[in-house]
Amino acid sequence: MIAAQGYAAPAADQPLVPFSFERRDVGPHDVRMDILFCGVCHSDIHQARNEWGSSMFPMVPGHEIVGRVTEVGAHVKNFKVGDLAGVGCMVDSCQHCAECNEGLEQYCDNGFVGTYSAKDKDGSTTQGGYSNNIVVTEKFVLRVSKKLDLSRVAPLLCAGITTWSPLRQWNAKKGDRVAVIGLGGLGHMAVKFAAAMGCEVTVLSTSPGKEADAKELGAHKFVVTKEKGAMEGISNYFDLIINTVSAPIDLMPYVASLRLDGTMVLLGVPPEAAQLHAFNLIAKRRRIAGSLIGGIQETQEMLDFCAEHNVMSDVEVINIDYINEAYERMMKSDVKYRFVIDMESLKG
Repeated sequence: MIAAQGYAAPAADQPLVPFSFERRDVGPHDVRMDILFCGVCHSDIHQARNEWGSSMFPMVPGHEIVGRVTEVGAHVKNFKVGDLAGVGCMVDSCQHCAECNEGLEQYCDNGFVGTYSAKDKDGSTTQGGYSNNIVVTEKFVLRVSKKLDLSRVAPLLCAGITTWSPLRQWNAKKGDRVAVIGLGGLGHMAVKFAAAMGCEVTVLSTSPGKEADAKELGAHKFVVTKEKGAMEGISNYFDLIINTVSAPIDLMPYVASLRLDGTMVLLGVPPEAAQLHAFNLIAKRRRIAGSLIGGIQETQEMLDFCAEHNVMSDVEVINIDYINEAYERMMKSDVKYRFVIDMESLKG
């Protein structure tokens, strides 16, 4: 077994604390890496506080991981010691269902193995990236370009791919009118990607103070949705809406802003089910859809696009001992736009 150090939530009602544990030995198809940076995702808070009811403790969160390869198994083909690499939300899947065979491991019929708080195939509990090292089967390890700032790459492994995947699935392209609801960790990446794809990007927000930030990120237009007449002014306008909001909102005004055959993709999960009127969908053959993360092949495609177009997350880098304060700030949306832990601080 391989000794590891990190920060863990001992229980749902306790703060994260230093934690020693063990990783499995490197098998023939495994890659071991020293973790350099790990992003802090809002789902880390949900899991650490057992808000989804399925958490496994003690828990080392973190699924936005970048690092350097330190050991490879005998049958590993695509990585060597010294390479930069990344690990996202999955570390394994069944590898034989129809979805896995199509490179859609995130929709594995038998359930993918999460990077943390999940049961691995050997029966052990997976532990995530708030730690100094990790061992992952090669198929779920991603290549990371040395051209990019690694601290700003880390959130691409969740926030990035979560917004990239629907843009690709619904074929966002130059000239398309794309709206983004919400300008947080997910929303800011949706804006950057859509702008880099050549789309006309509009941010839909209740906060007029975010307009300057939206424009700096690449948005062409900004609509304050709570202003009188604002939604009527964009009726039948958008080809695609990326909805990143997890707070309860009335979806119908946004549905009305879709053009014929337009689609709104839901990425956030509000606590209560939305109310919809079928006529607003029927009238323009509009669609409401959902999307998870992307598969491994699609995630690699995203990372390659980011290297080519210099697209990265906007981050605030923190030391590991600041993680509990970072969680509280995230709950108040007090970050632009993603916390990232510098794992060098774990050695201090």
